[in-house]
Amino acid sequence: MPRLHLASWVKNHSHHHFHPSFSPLQPLRQWLNQIQVKNPKTARLLCSLIPTQCPFERDIKFGDRTIFHIPPLCKLNPVYEELVSLRFRALCYLADECGEDITAYLGG
Repeated sequence: MPRLHLASWVKNHSHHHFHPSFSPLQPLRQWLNQIQVKNPKTARLLCSLIPTQCPFERDIKFGDRTIFHIPPLCKLNPVYEELVSLRFRALCYLADECGEDITAYLGG
């Protein structure tokens, strides 16, 4: 049975997000984007540390009625996109290069 490579589903492209011309976090963003995952132990650690979804998003309910919604605060994180991308690269490495079953890291 042929192996499906996760990374082959995603075209390489640069992210065109708006960042101010002066960004003190740009070096951190570049560093995170340049991390190459080449070690299974490191990949597993990254997949465990970086959550699949924002742990803060909640619906506050009273009975069956939603009183208010707490939005995903992770998107306020200035390096959110870079961390999600790093986690994806780690998942791809484990699945494509190591042949590991990554369903445990996919959450749900």
